Amino acid sequence: MRSALTILVLAGFCQGVSAGEITSVYTDLVAEKDCLTYAKAGDGDGDWADLSCSGYRGYPVLLGYDDARESVFYGFPPTDMTSSWESFVGFNSAGPKVEWRVETNGDVSVPFAAINRRSVSGDDGTTKTEVLVVAKVAQMESRQGCTVALVAGSSPNANDEARKIADEKARSFACGKDTRITVGTVPAFGRVDN
Repeated sequence: MRSALTILVLAGFCQGVSAGEITSVYTDLVAEKDCLTYAKAGDGDGDWADLSCSGYRGYPVLLGYDDARESVFYGFPPTDMTSSWESFVGFNSAGPKVEWRVETNGDVSVPFAAINRRSVSGDDGTTKTEVLVVAKVAQMESRQGCTVALVAGSSPNANDEARKIADEKARSFACGKDTRITVGTVPAFGRVDN
C-alpha cells in the first residue's frame, strides 16, 4: 500500500513540475510601424522585401514579401532563410495581430507557437479567404520554425481549434518532416526546402 501511495505522489509531483501554465499574449504586426526593412529589391530586381518586426520578448518576427505574397517566420532564424519560405500560392497578407502561445514555468516564459490570421485572395482577385496559420516558434538552440497547421477561418470555433493544435502539436512538430495539419478548406500553401 505504501509503495502504491508513493508512486501516486511521485507521479503527481512529476506532472506538476513538467507542465507549465499556458497563456496567450498578443503583439502587433503592422509592417509600417512594427517592422524595419533590412533588404529589398533594387531597380529591375522584382518586387520583394525582407523585414524584421518586433515580436515577443526578444523573439523576432521575420516577414518576407515577394510579389504580393508574404512568408512569416517566428523566432530565431536559421542561417539560410530561403529554406524557410512558406506562403499561400495566392496573393496574401498577414493580419495585424499575432497570438503567441506561451508556457510559463516559475519565472521563465517561452513562446512555443504563434497564430496569425492571413487573408488570401482567390483566383478572381476579389474573393478573400481567412486562414489561421499556426506556426512553431524557432528557439535559439534549434532554430527550427515552420507552419504546423492551417485552420480555415470559416471553421466552427477556428480560434479555439488553432490554440488546441498549437498547444498539442507545435513543440514536438518536426519541420520539413511532419505533415502539416489542415482544418477545413484552405487555399494552396507551400514551403521551399533547399
